[in-house]
Amino acid sequence: MLLLRTFAPWVLLAFLGHRVSLSSGARNKTRGAHGAVMAASSGRAQRSGNKGAASGRGKFSLTDDKMRCTWGASDSGDAVRLSVKCENPEARAKGGTTDMRCEYDAKPQGCRGYRSDRKGFWKQVARALKRLQGKVCQDERALVKASMCKRAPRDAHFKLDVSSATAEEYCNSSWASVCSFLFSMMQSDDC
Repeated sequence: MLLLRTFAPWVLLAFLGHRVSLSSGARNKTRGAHGAVMAASSGRAQRSGNKGAASGRGKFSLTDDKMRCTWGASDSGDAVRLSVKCENPEARAKGGTTDMRCEYDAKPQGCRGYRSDRKGFWKQVARALKRLQGKVCQDERALVKASMCKRAPRDAHFKLDVSSATAEEYCNSSWASVCSFLFSMMQSDDC
């Protein structure tokens, strides 16, 4: 009993000291991370002419299907991948298509407007997605075109990645990347 009375306060003190040091270390890390973010953003502003990451994202609605959609762009090597995700919250109760996901690929670096005015380019991509309506994630011939890139080569416009759409049809969304890999492997000429 005497051992428990002397040992317990020391263990409690050690535990509290450890927790205090962890919390102060985490606070210092967030301060350092905030400073690093600020430095990175100011560095980005200085080299705005350089080739940067794709940063387009937005929301739109499909009026026919009453679906709410979000989209986001990310760099994928020398191409840009546009991911679209649409949901219909009412369809769960009524039945029907509840969600839809797909990806579009393009090489917009071939468009002069993309290189000079990226913010304007992504606004026009958002408008083009709204105009597609019933063709979003369904019509592989429909291109998502920014109007400033009318004279750009065909691969500068976003085209539906059929393998990602097929993978979403046959696989659960959590397995879609694995299925997409398998479909692309089976459909390629290399195998």
